Formats: sequence, structure tokens, C-alpha cells
Amino acid sequence: MKFSFSKWHGLGNDFVIVNGFTERIDNYPQMAIEVCDRHFGVGADGLVVLLASEVADFQMRIFNSDGSEAEMCGNVTRCMARFVYDHGLTDKTKITLETKAGIIKPELIFIDGTLSTIRVDMGMPRLKRSEIPMNGNESEEVINELLVVEQSDYHITCVSMGNPHCILFVDNIADANLSVIGPVIETNSIFPRKINVEFVQVINKQKVRMRVWERGAGITMACGTGACATLVAAVLNGKTDRQAIVELDGGELFIEWGQDNHVYMSGPAVEVFSGEYL
Repeated sequence: MKFSFSKWHGLGNDFVIVNGFTERIDNYPQMAIEVCDRHFGVGADGLVVLLASEVADFQMRIFNSDGSEAEMCGNVTRCMARFVYDHGLTDKTKITLETKAGIIKPELIFIDGTLSTIRVDMGMPRLKRSEIPMNGNESEEVINELLVVEQSDYHITCVSMGNPHCILFVDNIADANLSVIGPVIETNSIFPRKINVEFVQVINKQKVRMRVWERGAGITMACGTGACATLVAAVLNGKTDRQAIVELDGGELFIEWGQDNHVYMSGPAVEVFSGEYL
């Protein structure tokens, strides 16, 4: 199947974006597996398709490298906002994007005519077990709760930013074995739709260091929704202020948990190249 695409990344979390207005893909999950393969395909953490929406300016569907569909992705939201602007699909600097997690509102911030950052209103964090989702008392919040996995104890805080996140605070991020612990927690039966796993070291009240095991993708260089969930978890555990820098493998995001209960994420989006998939 032949189609045009554009390769983007947000702090190294990379995506193949396809304009669904002009290009056709018959099987999104299968194509995601093929395109995202880093040896035989383009190579990416996900395939993202831009589509028409009846409730927002645009719709995007996000498919992980294993073919599973994600509800939301913060990094690709920034990429998509810049994609539609740079490619002349809109002249708006603030748009609405329909996702499976609801409508997300990214804004391109220009200073003296130069793009400075992309700030995204990620909406309100969801904290109840039923909203994450997570087995147990549906109305309870999961804050510093003990989870025993394969005879090891982990204290977890769970947050949904439209997609599920499990945050573990660690003393030294360098000692966190993501490739071993991540998939075990991701697939634990307590999480009926699996979960993203964030390992977080608190530097100070205004900065944390985070690494992520992403559901359906494995270790990635950044996760925007994970950074948002991390700040919320850090605030709930009294570890940071409501504004902080989240340092990821691919760079830094500035996250704010506003008094309106919305979480705001600011960071870059970069187009790497465009081409045709044959």
C-alpha cells in the first residue's frame, strides 16, 4: 500500500503522521506494526492518522508500534498541532483535537514571529479507580498504595490523563530496571486495560526526572501524558509544587496543574522528514 507520510518527534518520542484527508490506509493496526518497525519500516513509537471530526477542528487516531490503539498521547498532540499549521491545513494557532480521551486543545505560542513552544490543555486528571481503570473500590483514589508483584513491593500512585498511568517514586532513577519491572506492572491483572508505568526521581520541588515504560510500545524517550500524570502524582504525594519541569530521556517538558484542575503541558515538536511508504 502506497501513501505519503511525515515523521515527527516530541523529545524523541517519534511518530509517523498520515494525512487521512488525502491518504488511505485500509488496516491501521497492521500498518502501524509494519511502519513502526525500526529495521524494516520507517521506525516510530506510533502511527497517527489525521481525520475529519464533527466535534472538533480535527480528529486523530493513535496506534502504538504493536498495533494497539491508544486513547491519547501528549507528545503527538504537540506534533499534530504543528503539522496541521505548518502544512497549511489551518491558520489557527489554537485548535481542538478529537481523541478517544476527549477533546484536547493545543496552542502554538509565537514570540516575535518565531515558534517558542506548544502548550496543550490536557484536561483534568482522573483519579478514581474506575476512571483509570483499576480493579477494586471504584470510587477510591490510588495514592501511594502498596502493589505486590512477583514477591516485590511497589508503592504506586495511579492517574488517568485519558490514558492510564502508574507512577513509582524511586530514590535513584539509574537503578530502575524498566525493561523488567515495566512489562510486569503493565500487564498486571489489576489493570484491565493494561497501564503505562513511570519511574520518577524527585530532584526538588520544581523538577523531577522520569523514565517510562509505555503500554504497547515499551521504553520510549518521552511520554507527554506520563509527564502530566507524574506531576499530578508528585503533588498528591507532597513531593513537588503544582508547576515543575519533568526531565525525560529526550528532554524537558514544563507541566502545570492549574487552579482550574486542568493540566497544561508545554514543549517542542519537530518534523524530521517526509516521504512515501511503498
